[in-house]
Amino acid sequence: MSAGAVVTGIGVIAPNGTHTHAFWAATKSGENALGPAGRPAGRIHDLDAAAPLPGRLAPQTDRATRLALAAAEQALADAGAPLDTVPPDRRGVVTAVGAGGTGFGERQLRALWSTGPAHVSAYTSFAWFYAADSGRISVGHDLRGPVGALSSGQAGGLDALGRARQLIRRGNALVLAGGADASLTPLGRAARHTTGLVSGEHRPDRAYLPFDRAARGYLPGEGGALLVVEDETAARARGARIHGRIAGHAATLDPRPGTGRAPGLVRAVELALADARCHPAEVDVVFADAAGSRHLDRVEADALAAVFGPGGVPVTAPKTAIGRLGAGGAPVDVAAALLCMAEGLVPPTTNTTPAPEYRLDLVTGAPRAAAVRTALVIARGHGGFNSALVLRSAD
Repeated sequence: MSAGAVVTGIGVIAPNGTHTHAFWAATKSGENALGPAGRPAGRIHDLDAAAPLPGRLAPQTDRATRLALAAAEQALADAGAPLDTVPPDRRGVVTAVGAGGTGFGERQLRALWSTGPAHVSAYTSFAWFYAADSGRISVGHDLRGPVGALSSGQAGGLDALGRARQLIRRGNALVLAGGADASLTPLGRAARHTTGLVSGEHRPDRAYLPFDRAARGYLPGEGGALLVVEDETAARARGARIHGRIAGHAATLDPRPGTGRAPGLVRAVELALADARCHPAEVDVVFADAAGSRHLDRVEADALAAVFGPGGVPVTAPKTAIGRLGAGGAPVDVAAALLCMAEGLVPPTTNTTPAPEYRLDLVTGAPRAAAVRTALVIARGHGGFNSALVLRSAD
């Protein structure tokens, strides 16, 4: 029987750093990576250097999949995971999927329009909506165990990590989990703007201001993180460095609008804490979803007040420096939470001036020194998805 699921490897590729160390240095200092790209967004520049691929594969690989492959390589290297000692059928991969395949789909449409159907990939219908992250990663690293892809928007990355924990408990030895997204394409932008939640402000430092009276939406970004999740007993036996333990997870769905029923976020947080056997007073920091919408920010702030009391726990949202990364956003927050535990430093929420009515102890301006042994990460996806993940120190 598994002793639990622990994270032994972290790989991050984000607008503020294309390697975990660079990402963390920029995150804890509050460095703003949002900039104009037609309109403000969190873009990864020089992708060829950040996520190189053989020339023959690059034209066939979606941008989001390239990001996921780069993050997976980092995570496995960080874990020092000896894949040859683990049977292939006991190592798997679970990723969150989003709108990353839109870039590939757009290229295929142009090929269809200009040269005809003979030049269009047979995988267009799949790649149109989802980057084939899990499949490419599983083939590249001979991961013949469970392979999965979850679609729940920004919440998907937490759900993927929750699923990885389940797979470890069922006897699998190693699971790569997380997600990456890259929807800064014309079609991806059009899809995001249908939600009405994207900021129309063209000043990057004023466009994404969660829990601020000037909030007017969020800015999109691209990137993500993959994490190596292992059985704790096996990880300790091989002398692996353990970044932290996935102690609890829960996911809920908001009721249909107009029913008058309460949103499901409080229930997701309470169920995740119960799953971790964790009292709210034990939580040292919350990495918030931070939607940037006054209504959604109010729902989240009220949920935190209901569980922890007004101002009852430090809250941060470092994603304000890189944008909301879709399927890749929550795994990046998990990586930041684990690095926060290791260094005892809570990264700040950039640009935002928290409004008193939200009753939050929001970390802003500068990083805050703190002994962090337990962290809660919250993510929500468009359509009512709620997910909460509890991380515990390895000690």
